[in-house]
Amino acid sequence: MASLRALSSTRVGTFFYRKAPSSTQVLASCSIWCRRNLYGSLRRHNSMSAWVIDQYGTNEVLRVSDEIMMPTINLASEVLIKVEAASLNPLDISMRGGYGATLLKLRRDPMSVMQNDTEFPLILGRDVSGVVVECGSQVTHFAPGDEVWAAVPPWKQGSLAEYLTLTEYEVSHKPKSLSHTEAASVPYVATTALSALVNAAGLCSDNCSDKRVLITGGSGGVGTFSIQLLKAWGAHVTVTCAGNAEGLVRGLGADEVVDYTAGDVAAQLEATEKYDVVLDNVGGVDTERWALGLLRPWSGAKYVTLVSPLLHSTDAAGLVEGLGRSGCSLHSKALQNLLSRGVFYRWGFYAPDGPALDEVSALVDAGKLLPVVQACFPFSQVPQAFQRVEQGHARGKTVISVGGQRDPLSEQEEGCPVEDGGRHARAQTAHS
Repeated sequence: MASLRALSSTRVGTFFYRKAPSSTQVLASCSIWCRRNLYGSLRRHNSMSAWVIDQYGTNEVLRVSDEIMMPTINLASEVLIKVEAASLNPLDISMRGGYGATLLKLRRDPMSVMQNDTEFPLILGRDVSGVVVECGSQVTHFAPGDEVWAAVPPWKQGSLAEYLTLTEYEVSHKPKSLSHTEAASVPYVATTALSALVNAAGLCSDNCSDKRVLITGGSGGVGTFSIQLLKAWGAHVTVTCAGNAEGLVRGLGADEVVDYTAGDVAAQLEATEKYDVVLDNVGGVDTERWALGLLRPWSGAKYVTLVSPLLHSTDAAGLVEGLGRSGCSLHSKALQNLLSRGVFYRWGFYAPDGPALDEVSALVDAGKLLPVVQACFPFSQVPQAFQRVEQGHARGKTVISVGGQRDPLSEQEEGCPVEDGGRHARAQTAHS
């Protein structure tokens, strides 16, 4: 199987090449699109149900509405997706409170820098698993009826709704071995982990056999995915997490586990061999200080943090000053660590990428990657799901069943989310 790193060499901009469809496939797709587009025109002005916010704040700003305009295809490369399941990430909690509002509003509408247009109502949710119902005229990789999954860019309307639109480059065919509920737990953490491990840390299946990697905060969504991917690539993986999550991360393949609740985590890790890569999901000045000291000096080792100050800075100081502060901070830390220790300091960012999910889908169907779902809530209980994620100490993902299809993980009475259990049990035996 071609490695993700090898595939990345065929990028154009931020996208991969995909195999060109045959003329027969194109004609069939166009025929299907014409029929679906006619159907779509009849319901173009229909509304849909969605959870939205009309202002930034705490959980009280969430409201459900049945009068949100159904999205329509505006670009030839777009697909309209009926959402079957979504999942929540810490990013959704932050965005509910206004995190990244300055930069994301500009990305949604570049003219907003000259105007006072509101970005509300906003639909949150960065993960989606669903079914394609309509395709733009130039879409060639998907057809109505295809089951797909995707990570939704943060500047687009999210997945806590009955429908959404994405470009075909942001979408991938869902793994056949997963239900929609399971599939919805993967795209955001997968694309975030791949961006950090492949693009920032330079890792791939061909160079991991002699690498030691430390993951801080390893029991959350990004951590549990990264453990599995790195073990599939042959790396040695050490994880920090709470003691009650040790069984989970060891079941996913972690070689060493350090309980951060059992004393000074830095002291515990200093007793171990140095690392080639640190993937920091926790952040903070203290974590950054001791984590950098755990890297092999003068060997090209890399520290990658997923907790950068970029969006916080632009929110606090405005676009120009915030970008300037962030750039200076990154440049200063990168130069200091390179000159003093010979290690590379980098930020990792969530990067939606449909073609990368194609490769993840193949690994999932091959049994090398498993979803880790901690809880599943019905669409009517989105605020309760937000509360669950906001509590922290994640053991995998919190999923929302949107489409109402029967699913082993969502066949629960309201108020009774699926707890740590079935999916954890499967994960814990995966590498035994």
